[in-house]
Amino acid sequence: MNRLYTLSVISLGLFFTGTVMGQENPKLSFLDAKEAGPDFQIQGEYIGKAGDQSFGVQVIARGSGKFEAVVFPGGLPGAGWDATRPVKHKLAGETKDGLTKLAGEGMEASITTGTLVLKQGEKSGELKRLHRESMTLAKAAPEGAIVLFNGTNVDQWEPGKMAETGTMGVGTRTKQVFENYRLHLEFRSPFMPNASGQGRGNSGMYLGDQYECQILDSFGLEGADNECGGIYQNAKPSVNMCLPPLSWQTYDVDFTCAKFDADGKVTAPARVTIRHNDVLIHDNIELKSTPGGGRSDQKPGAIFLQDHGDAVRFRNIWLVEKK
Repeated sequence: MNRLYTLSVISLGLFFTGTVMGQENPKLSFLDAKEAGPDFQIQGEYIGKAGDQSFGVQVIARGSGKFEAVVFPGGLPGAGWDATRPVKHKLAGETKDGLTKLAGEGMEASITTGTLVLKQGEKSGELKRLHRESMTLAKAAPEGAIVLFNGTNVDQWEPGKMAETGTMGVGTRTKQVFENYRLHLEFRSPFMPNASGQGRGNSGMYLGDQYECQILDSFGLEGADNECGGIYQNAKPSVNMCLPPLSWQTYDVDFTCAKFDADGKVTAPARVTIRHNDVLIHDNIELKSTPGGGRSDQKPGAIFLQDHGDAVRFRNIWLVEKK
């Protein structure tokens, strides 16, 4: 079932970070949409029709006016595109003289001022740029929840790392250890147009301090187990629900710790269900420990937010323990 999304104008009053050392600096990192340059205004998601067919398009900035795009027949991932029949088309191009043109696999696209004109043979149509938001974004902690971060302090974390107003930085874990729980967490990757792969907005949400659900700017990528929503060395997400960089995104997690007998032997592995931007991407799957966390014994552990050298930010984190 497709989820509903709100549409809004992108407006993020944050900060710019990183030192510009030439246009190809891979660590060039923007936290403020107003400072992110013209490529940021082109990249993003577009929806509309070409002829009588609906399409969604994800346009990915690759630095210095160059772009790649993925065209999804039927609509965007999680909103019309059929991930069980993964037909999609890849385009590439660049901006010249104020006009962005891309082409590939029998399709052409041109982009100006928030409109993408898509052509396929004799069919063409206008697609409009939009900003999707998860239906669980800014979801309030329910009664009885443990509020891990509400933007005012980092008392629940060690070492706590306040960042810009109301946000928390990477490289920290909860002081408390948790066994079975439901977790809500919101994160945002920076805009890093010159970076690629694992160097682009990389962090990780470790459940039990040992099972990593990746955080990465993998907008427009394939959705592998080392990309956003993937559980590293366990499972890729059923659909890549990564939104464009500088979008606030949500993970909603239902985690059950491994069970042990009297001798300490595992009788049942840990299991997890995860919704990314309120779309189901993992459904009660078994887990094995992954590298990078603080433990690997399958016993209850902290929530760990990995520092991978990028300016990923967090907000609105809360947890409800399950009996």
